Amino acid sequence: MSSEKHHFLRDLGVYGYDHVEPVILAALVTGDPLLLIGKAGTGKTFLLNSLSEALGLEHRHYNASLIAFDDLVGFPYPEKDGEGIRYIETPATVWQAQSVLIDEISRCKPEHQNRLFSLVHERRIQGIGLPNLRYRWAAMNPSSTDQGVDDFYEGSVPLDQALADRFAFVTEVPDWDELEESDRKLVADPAGEGALSEDGGKLAKFIEESTKALDRAQAAHRKSVIDYAAAAATALGQNRVRISPRRARQLARNLLGLTAVNEGRVTSGLFRLGLENSLPHRAWGVAPKRETIRAAHKLAWDHAFLSGDEQWLNGVLLESRLDAKIAKILKESPDEDTGAIAVSRILAAAGPVDQAIFAFSLYPAALEGHAKIGAEGIATLSNTAHSILDVNGEVSWQERASESGTNHPDLAECARVLSKKRGGRKERASQFFSYLVANGISVGDPELIEKELNRCILKVRSITK
Repeated sequence: MSSEKHHFLRDLGVYGYDHVEPVILAALVTGDPLLLIGKAGTGKTFLLNSLSEALGLEHRHYNASLIAFDDLVGFPYPEKDGEGIRYIETPATVWQAQSVLIDEISRCKPEHQNRLFSLVHERRIQGIGLPNLRYRWAAMNPSSTDQGVDDFYEGSVPLDQALADRFAFVTEVPDWDELEESDRKLVADPAGEGALSEDGGKLAKFIEESTKALDRAQAAHRKSVIDYAAAAATALGQNRVRISPRRARQLARNLLGLTAVNEGRVTSGLFRLGLENSLPHRAWGVAPKRETIRAAHKLAWDHAFLSGDEQWLNGVLLESRLDAKIAKILKESPDEDTGAIAVSRILAAAGPVDQAIFAFSLYPAALEGHAKIGAEGIATLSNTAHSILDVNGEVSWQERASESGTNHPDLAECARVLSKKRGGRKERASQFFSYLVANGISVGDPELIEKELNRCILKVRSITK
């Protein structure tokens, strides 16, 4: 049975979730924690409680804003020998639960967040394992730093980053204006209010089959999934969206779960959906821009699934350090046309300082024939490199500055850095800083810029000597 051909959530009376249904199903297959984020009344709690009913789970639903720790564990009492503590269980305690929903988790007191951490991450409470617990779910409204002008959820605060990072999938659910007209009517129909979520066992059967398919997905797609996850983490990091090493590994697992519920089929759209719903940042109130995620997906997808020259090009772009990009071009460029494309793409993606460092470092070696980038690649480098080489040093700039009656705010800091350098390294840095200042490019931290420039020059020399 295919998750694309059959919408299991609709069978449970959950409408408007078709686009994120693969994510929900994948979380059921992997058994990893799921966090839903959405405005009030969007069906988060209804969905998660309906899943537990359809799967016949021993379920616990806790409101994190009201919960006391005794509600989770029961009342403690000492063992007869005085060597330990046991807990008196009630129908509400967590010990026998197979699924747990922590509602309103963003309104939870900090001390309770710490206790919930081990429940979400380790299936443990008070250091005691919960062998029956398979599913850990949570729901929250947008946090105080992620609310729109018409939203007001007092007391909904960003989650601790460590806790948020323990949720495998972090999924934003649709509001009314995102629903199709047909789904709006189904949602507005009160006929299903209070009805049990019963689908004749279809969902349970599908999850059982897809769980078996998870091992097959890993055997068939492990390498490409790992390549994609690693490349996506790197691409996001280059755009200042950090994901932890643990999150990169979780992303790979999430993608395998999605592949399993998609009958083993791998598609670009499926992986993009996985990436979009595997980032925990929205839970702590800092949602990455959609275009940043999609650009990272494009790079990662091409890196994992393209071959030959295109794969090499993406590998160059994914290198986080300029000297590593330069090394790949000098040592690995497959041909002049591909090398020229690499140069063009690197310059197009880089900021003005990195553009200048890259061109200034590589251009002399390219002129001497050490880089397989052809005349087109050399011409592309020369557009920036000649502008640096034509600047007539620090003194000429100072004369122009004095004539205009202004002092550039970066000059003193650049001079301080230059005072520590000697010989050719000092002359090179002076030329480079003059170019930046003369062209109105912010120098920022000249110490770091000079070190990066020197590292790239040394890399070129080590390869071309």
